[in-house]
Amino acid sequence: MIHYIRRAAGLSLVLLVALLVNAARVQIVQAPSLDKNPANRRPTMARYAQPRGDILVGGKAVTGSRDTGQPLRYERTYRDGPLYAPVTGYASQTYGTTLLENAEDDILSGTSPLLAPFPFWNDISRGRRPGGKVVTTIDPVLQRTAYERLDGRRGAVVALEPSSGRILALVTSPSYNPGLLSGTGEAVTGAWTRLNAAPGQPMLNRALRQTYPPGSTFKIVTAAAALDAGVVTDVDAPTGTPDPYLLPGTRTALPNEATGCGDASLAYAIRWSCNSVMARLGVKVGLPGMLEAVERFGFNDASLRIPSRVERSNFDTGMTQDQLALSAIGQYDTRATPLQMAMVAAAVANSGDLAQPHLVDRATTSRGRIVAQNVRRSYRQAMQPATAVRLRQLMVDVVEHGSGGKAAIEGARVGGKTGTAQHGVGNTGTPYAWFIGWAQADGAGRPAVAVAVVVEDASANREDISGGGSAAPVARSVMEAALGRGTEHREATRPAPHEAPARPPGP
Repeated sequence: MIHYIRRAAGLSLVLLVALLVNAARVQIVQAPSLDKNPANRRPTMARYAQPRGDILVGGKAVTGSRDTGQPLRYERTYRDGPLYAPVTGYASQTYGTTLLENAEDDILSGTSPLLAPFPFWNDISRGRRPGGKVVTTIDPVLQRTAYERLDGRRGAVVALEPSSGRILALVTSPSYNPGLLSGTGEAVTGAWTRLNAAPGQPMLNRALRQTYPPGSTFKIVTAAAALDAGVVTDVDAPTGTPDPYLLPGTRTALPNEATGCGDASLAYAIRWSCNSVMARLGVKVGLPGMLEAVERFGFNDASLRIPSRVERSNFDTGMTQDQLALSAIGQYDTRATPLQMAMVAAAVANSGDLAQPHLVDRATTSRGRIVAQNVRRSYRQAMQPATAVRLRQLMVDVVEHGSGGKAAIEGARVGGKTGTAQHGVGNTGTPYAWFIGWAQADGAGRPAVAVAVVVEDASANREDISGGGSAAPVARSVMEAALGRGTEHREATRPAPHEAPARPPGP
């Protein structure tokens, strides 16, 4: 009898061990794959079982959570959704997450190890903490000013603090309400279909994910390359450039919109945007020199994060000389995001030291304890400090005596560059209007803000859209807000000495 009891006990022990081994296999070895199995709804239900952490602008939450009482209990809500959609993105129970909602998802959803009280706590407990908070660098006044000044036109505005790289405004237009996509059901799928089919592409983040031909605003990069390389040593000296300029190796003449560009100096070429001078300087710098210069500004960098992904701005690495000439004036295959061109203006404003642009100041627990802090980092030295000093003066000259007069602000030093980027077959499409610039209050030690504005207003007549006419007033309003001047300043108040003639005078 005892013999059979021992055998039964032994068999029971073997079965118990087998059960324990199988449980360990399921809970430890297979757990990751089971969690990711689409048929397993538990991770999804756990994800929405508690309120999501908030994204803050100016100390106030621009996101929230609504208790639906459904299995996917908490649904994302947004305050001023269209205003902040280019910053927050959306958090959808149907379509996932984008932008900050995606880049900072582990903090907002409560799964980040940074939120745990002890190391490896999340792995041991397999639970999640209350969602943390993400504090952005956005200035709500600048954000609203940029949004309202675009007034529904297709375009984008980016404003940076040059010294720190903090992104103060990030606006695209037209925009959308991300709250329409938060939940599930026919209403959400219908909104998704409508938004994706809308002709204005409201879900496209034009500031970060759309690249445009930068046109004449790129001439600041070419000027920096020429000055750094010693191709130009005196900005006021004649360059010996004919007007029109024959593109190397071709019979194609490159014309100028402005007069007086024949044998013009670099200073004159920047003031009135002479294509011939800047194209020839790009050729003289050469492709290796131009590539080295543009990459210091951030072109061709596919790894840039703010922390959301930024589309790569392009400057071709293999070109003939005629293609290089066109690229040097922001044409051919040269393309840039508005963020990239704001970085160009910020580098000039900050003595050539380009700070890493960033959108998140810090992350905290739900109770406000800081778990991650963004510190100022240098992205690259975009140009020599002496070059930046000369370019700052050239950009001031553009605003005070040249094509950028509509960006002038009384009582402040403003530098800028206008651009009208041609596009379409035979340049028949409505051109994009660009303005990049920076502003420094009188008596201040350094510029307070650098901006880039692009307007692609398809409803405007071709002759009515230009960097100076469409984009510069938007930039001025944003810079005024950054200087604490408000947005009540109107074009009529611009002082007469800052008026630019309709066309530049002869040499």
